[in-house]
Formats: sequence, C-alpha cells, structure tokens
Amino acid sequence: MAGSHRASRGGGRAAAREARRQQTRKRNQTIAAGVAVVVLVGGGGVAALNAFGGDKASGPKAGNSPSDDKPSQSKVLADDKSLLDAAGAKTLGATGAWAVAKTADGDAAPDSSFICQPQRYADPSGLRTWVRTFQNPTSKETAVQYVEVSNDQPTAAKTYNAVVRWLSQCSTPQTRLSAGYLTTGVGQTGVIAVFGQTPGAKTKYKTVAVTLVGQATMVVEHDTVAAAPPPPNAVLATANTAAKKICAESGGCGTGAPVAKPALLPNTDSPGFMAPVDLPLLPTINKPWVSATAKAADQGTGCEKLDFKKAKATKYGSVTYVTPEAKVPTEFGLDDTVAKFATTNAAAAFVSQSRKNVDNCEKNVSNAKVESTGTLQTSTIKGESWKATYDTGKSKIVYRIGIAGSGDRAVYLLYPVLKDLDLTDAAFNETLARAVDRSAAYK
Repeated sequence: MAGSHRASRGGGRAAAREARRQQTRKRNQTIAAGVAVVVLVGGGGVAALNAFGGDKASGPKAGNSPSDDKPSQSKVLADDKSLLDAAGAKTLGATGAWAVAKTADGDAAPDSSFICQPQRYADPSGLRTWVRTFQNPTSKETAVQYVEVSNDQPTAAKTYNAVVRWLSQCSTPQTRLSAGYLTTGVGQTGVIAVFGQTPGAKTKYKTVAVTLVGQATMVVEHDTVAAAPPPPNAVLATANTAAKKICAESGGCGTGAPVAKPALLPNTDSPGFMAPVDLPLLPTINKPWVSATAKAADQGTGCEKLDFKKAKATKYGSVTYVTPEAKVPTEFGLDDTVAKFATTNAAAAFVSQSRKNVDNCEKNVSNAKVESTGTLQTSTIKGESWKATYDTGKSKIVYRIGIAGSGDRAVYLLYPVLKDLDLTDAAFNETLARAVDRSAAYK
C-alpha cells in the first residue's frame, strides 16, 4: 500500500473525528426534563419511563424541620430514625468501627452526594431527601446513604430509573464502569455498579447500589482502594439492611435472599454500543469521553479488508468516542463498529476471515508492520487484537485494532496510537471484551 494513500486515510479520519468532536461539544450531558429512557428493571425486563431532570439549583425540598414538612404532606421517612446507623454499616467491612459522620436533609443536602450524580435531586417535586455519610477511621474507607422520597410509588419508580440512568451515562472524568449487577431480594428491584477511578497499582473504587423501596429511591455507596474491583457482597448486604429499615414506612420490602447477578447497566443512548463510561482511562486526559454516531467505513486501516455488504451483514453501524474538552490531536478517539449477521456461522466466518487478513497483512501491504497484542477466548467470545504500523515515508501511523465475535455479532475496534495517548494491551483487550458484551443489545 502506498504511503500517500495511508496518509490520506489518516487525515480523513482526523477530519471526521473533529466534525464529531464539534458536534458533541454542544451535547448536554445532564438529563433533559421529560426525556424518555429505557432501563432494565427487576427480573431482567425492559420498561420505558420518563426520567426527571433539571438544573442543579433545584427548588426547596422538604426535610424533617417543621418549616419544610407541610401538614398535608406524607410523613413517610419524615425523620432520620429509619436511616442506616453505624451498626448497620458494619457489613461494609469488619475491620475497624464505622461511625456516622453527618446527616443532612432537604436543601442542606449537597449538590452531589454519590458518584455520577449530575444534579441534587432525581425527583425535584418529591417529598424529602436524606443524605447520611459514614467514616471508618481504621480502614480509611467512607460510605454514604442517599434517600429520595417521592409522593407515590409510580413516581418513585421514575426516580429510580433516573438515578440508574445517571450511573449508566456517567460523565465524571477519570471514571470507568468496572462491573455491574442486577439485584433481587433487596427492596423491589435494584442494581449495583462498581466504578474505578484513575488506575494504578491500587485503584479507588466506588461501589454503588441503587434500590427502589416503595416510595423511596435509595443509594448506598462504599468507597475503597484496592488492586482489583471489589465484589458486590458487602454493598449488597448493607443495602439490604438499609432497605429493611426504611420499607416499613415507604413500602416495597424485598422478598427472598439478596442476590447480585452480573449485568452491565443499560446503555440507553446507543443500545448495542459501549457507553462512554465503558471506555478506558488515560492518566493524561482528565475529561470525560463522549459518544457520537458515525458512518461505518469498510476496509478499515487497510489490513482488515472489511466489507460488511459482501459479508452479507444484515445490519451494521458505528459510534465514535472522543474527548471534546480535552487538549488532544484531532485524530484522537476510538471507533466501535458492530455488525449483525443472519446466523452465528456467518458472523464467525466474518471474524475468522478478518483476523486472517490482519495476521497476513505484512505479506500483502508493503509498508505495514503488524504484531498481535492478545487473543480473547471465552465460552461466548472469540477475538484478537493487534498493533499495526504504517510507514508513509515521512512518518509512521500506528493503530490498535480489535476484532471479535459472539453469537450472530461481530465487533471491530480502532484506536489511533498517539504520543502519550496509548493504551496498554490489557486495557485495549478489556475494552474489546466490553464492546462485545454491549453488542448483545444491538438489534
């Protein structure tokens, strides 16, 4: 392949990314009032509900003070006696003693109490809000319980869905969704999300449980520092204890033993594709990833020789992820393409041929150098990743390429390697696996 052709393709991709970067700068990352969302609810079903939204500077909210609690209002959770106490927080960790640090209600509640919270209230017209923080001086761990009480249970269900969407579309910088779970036996329905922040030898993790408990939407967050994402057990047990304390007043008590089943939070913005919070973290970028729909281009960088039409894909599409507020070159970003086929055999054949094309690229493209950077092999996923370098004569253009399949779907990832903006092999392969997991929702 001629060097001038490679340089041209690189410039075209940079221009396309810059156009999408300009487009995403205008995108509001908070939830607009009345926007429709689709989220997973108990039992793995899907429900469409209207989410709440609004500015951070919400209007007055009832607390437990006489001036806030009008006589005509419900008295559900009107005081803090039903909140989680220090003894109840012990299930977060046996080391040391937990203590209540502070309890706030109504307008005394901070604008942001837990990770990924873009505004003070999910239900601006609700009855009251409680925020209680905990500290463990021995382990240096912290925790928070956040409770919003709505006027009725149907409104609380909308509030719950709004909070889940806050987590699934999280735009907090240097934050990645490490794991997710659906919970049963705790309140009416719930989820647990584990977020990692600024990876290193040890990473700060925030494990967040969101539970619908009758008229109440409850969040329990536990902050830890560890070498690997913590299991959900501790937060699951604590959320169950907390839900039992409030459900006597709010309704929605759980039945059965508490269980957390692995399941990613739904990406309602682009089903079948990664949410920005799925993207890898780079120490040099302290701005959130943002997604934008892109046109799926055939051929790839040249090695892949992708041709979705010839392969008879029944449907395919792409999403580009950029960091519009970060000071990075215009070509920086990651492309995620998903293709759906009529049969699993057709998808497997496409993935197999594409992998062979890249593995044999050096034989067919004179200015290319390709090295494999890992394989994905599980009971449901098969794939491979590479680092491909194209010598244009004036410069070298480097890409990370990932191709994998699962069932009737194939996924193709492309990431340009730039100075101080490379990913590790492990981080890219983990992103490829996440993209394949997300593709299950591509219909």
